[in-house]
Amino acid sequence: MSAAETVKFVLTEADLPTHWYNLAADLPTLPPPPIHPATGEPVGPADLEPLFPMELILQEVSRERWIEIPGPVLDVYRLWRPTPLFRARRLERVLGTPARIYYKYEGVSPAGSHKPNTAVAQAYYNKQAGVKRLTTETGAGQWGSSLAMACAFFGIELKVYMVRASYLQKPYRRILMETWGAQCVPSPSPDTASGRRFYEQDPEHPGSLGIAISEAVEDAASRADTKYSLGSVLNHVLLHQTVIGLETLRQFELAGDYPDVIFGCVGGGSNFAGLTFPFVRDKLQGKDVRIVAVEPAACPSLTRGVYTYDFGDTARTTPLLKMHTLGHTFIPARIHAGGLRYHGMAPLVSHLYEHGLIEAVALPQTKVFEGAVLFARAEGIIPAPESAHAVRAAIDEARRCAETGEEKAILIGLSGHGHFDLAAYEAYLAGKLEDYEYPEEAIRQALADLPTVSG
Repeated sequence: MSAAETVKFVLTEADLPTHWYNLAADLPTLPPPPIHPATGEPVGPADLEPLFPMELILQEVSRERWIEIPGPVLDVYRLWRPTPLFRARRLERVLGTPARIYYKYEGVSPAGSHKPNTAVAQAYYNKQAGVKRLTTETGAGQWGSSLAMACAFFGIELKVYMVRASYLQKPYRRILMETWGAQCVPSPSPDTASGRRFYEQDPEHPGSLGIAISEAVEDAASRADTKYSLGSVLNHVLLHQTVIGLETLRQFELAGDYPDVIFGCVGGGSNFAGLTFPFVRDKLQGKDVRIVAVEPAACPSLTRGVYTYDFGDTARTTPLLKMHTLGHTFIPARIHAGGLRYHGMAPLVSHLYEHGLIEAVALPQTKVFEGAVLFARAEGIIPAPESAHAVRAAIDEARRCAETGEEKAILIGLSGHGHFDLAAYEAYLAGKLEDYEYPEEAIRQALADLPTVSG
C-alpha cells in the first residue's frame, strides 16, 4: 500500500528512540531558574533532594541535547511503543477539507494516555535510588493511574491525592489505580495539614491540582522512605515525553509529509511538550511550522494568565517557578477536562510562548465536546476530554482550509482515550454540559496573592 492510501504509519520496536531530546540544549535563552521562596536564591540540588532522586534532579538542569533512555525503561516502553501515527482520512472527508489531518495516538498505552512515558522513567530512577514509597497528585486520573502502573512494575508503594471533583466524576480511574496497587484519596483530604485546612472548611471542596500537589509534597517530606513524583510542568517530565515527537518525525518521513501546523492540549504542558519540542528544534533551525497550544477557557493560564514567578502549589511549599500562571490560589471550575485544571504552565512552555515560538488559544468545553463527538463518529476513537481541545482546534483549522483551498498538513496530539470519561460525554449528549468562562475579577483576585520576586 502506498503512502497515498495508508491510514496508520507504524514503526517497529527497533525504531523506538534510544534517547530523550532535551530542548534546553538548543534554546538561545533559557527560562529564569526556580527560586527558593525563603532565600530568594536559585534552587540548588540540595533543595530538591528531599523530594526527587538525584538522577532526576540532574535531568532537570541538564543542557545535554540527548539523554540516554535506560534499558529497563525501554523494556517497559516496548509494551506499547512506538505508538501509531494515523492519517484521519475519514475525518477529512466528513469535513470536506483539502487539508491532510494526522493524529499521534498515545491512547494505546496500558493506562490509556501519554503519561506512562514519564511515569515509568520516574519509577525506575526512584527504584535505583532505593526509594520505597512515592506520593503524587492527579487531576483526571491519567497521571495517577500511569504512575500506579509504573510503581507496580518496579515494586514501589504509591499514594495518590486525586482532585475531588475528578475523584467523584471518574471513579473508574480510582479503581484502575487501586487495581495496580496504589492508594487513592480525594483531595483536599484530612490526611495532611494542608488538606485539612480546606477539608474542614468544606468537606465537599472541589479541590485543585495546586491543593493536591501541596498534600503530596507534604506527605513525601514527612517520611524518610518517600519521594514525590510530578506528572507535568518540570523539565525532566517534559524531557521523558519527547519520545512522542521523535517517533512522529520518523513517521512523517514514512508518510512523505511534514506538518504545517500542530495542535496539542495544554494543562501543565507535558503532552504538548512531548509532541512539539522536537518540532520546535526544527523551527529554531528555520523550518516553517506553526505550533498551537490549546487550553480550556475555564483555566486559561497562557491566554489570560501572567508570566511571573509563582508557587506550583496552593500551600506555597514548592520552589517559585517563572511561568504563566493564574495564581496559586486559583480554584478552577468543575470542567470535565480534569487534566487541564492547573493554575500554571510549564516554565519551558511558558518561555516558548513568551518568545513567540508557539501560539495559544482557549476553547469552551461545549465546543470541545462537539468536536470530540464529530471526531469519534468519523474516526472511531473517543478522545479524552483533554485531547479533545486539540481535536477541536484542528477541526476549526481544517474547516478554514475548506474555505481557502489551502492543502495544509495538520497534526493533532491525541494524548489519550475517553473510555473512563463517558459521564462527560453523557452530559454533553444530554445537553447538560455547561461552559465556564473564568471571570476577570476572579483572576485578578487570584493574581493579587502572587509572591514578589525579581527576575
